Amino acid sequence: VADDGSKDRRFIELCREVNSLPHVRFIERTENVGRSCIRNFLAREASYEWLLFIDAELIPSDDQFISRYIENDDEGVVCGDYLIGECDDSSNLRYRYEMAIASQHSISERRERPYMHFHTANFLVAKQLILKHPFDERFHKYGYEDVLFGKRLRQAGIAITHLDNPVGFCTFEDNAHFVSKTEEGLRTLAMFRDDLRGYSQMLTFAEGIHPGIVRTAIRLFYHLCGPLMRRSLCGRHPSLMVFKLYKLAYFINLYQH
Repeated sequence: VADDGSKDRRFIELCREVNSLPHVRFIERTENVGRSCIRNFLAREASYEWLLFIDAELIPSDDQFISRYIENDDEGVVCGDYLIGECDDSSNLRYRYEMAIASQHSISERRERPYMHFHTANFLVAKQLILKHPFDERFHKYGYEDVLFGKRLRQAGIAITHLDNPVGFCTFEDNAHFVSKTEEGLRTLAMFRDDLRGYSQMLTFAEGIHPGIVRTAIRLFYHLCGPLMRRSLCGRHPSLMVFKLYKLAYFINLYQH
């Protein structure tokens, strides 16, 4: 377990407890190096042939979770999925968004487009493969390092096998944090758009908009209505339609710059 420069000392103290478990160690890093670097670091530190990456706060669905991966460990990269758990707060934007897009991550959809649907929340990979094809360490901020990793695997001719082997997703950040994280991801997408072209629906849509009056109108809309939309999304009654509009306007405004 690696902590990437967390400032929350309570979190650090809690994580130190895993050192008492057999075959487990908790690695404390003083500097935040980003999701790509920390995953590459974990791969180098690992002792054995196969690596199973699971993001923090995600929980294996049942006691067959490891077995399903073992049955498929003759593949180079095996990707599980995640199931949305219950949320007590019906106004939580992250929960409502994840429920709205759940059908887009079905096992049939993931297998039809395996590289587009790769994500790092729950996957198995051979150690030598990830050492040869590491995550791109230019990605220091949130978002899209997994998308580029999937693209690089495709370019290298490495297959991704998708399993119906979920982890439970039961922890949902508050609306303000989710909106901020979404904005950070869009900034990452804008920064690495040349690398990610063809692997992001948002980028494809934005680049399909006529660069003249339409983009200017969207940017004007963002400057006039963006703060109001953001305030609404961070409040108690967020709208998924407003969320879609806000993301598009926010990204078009970034893209123009």
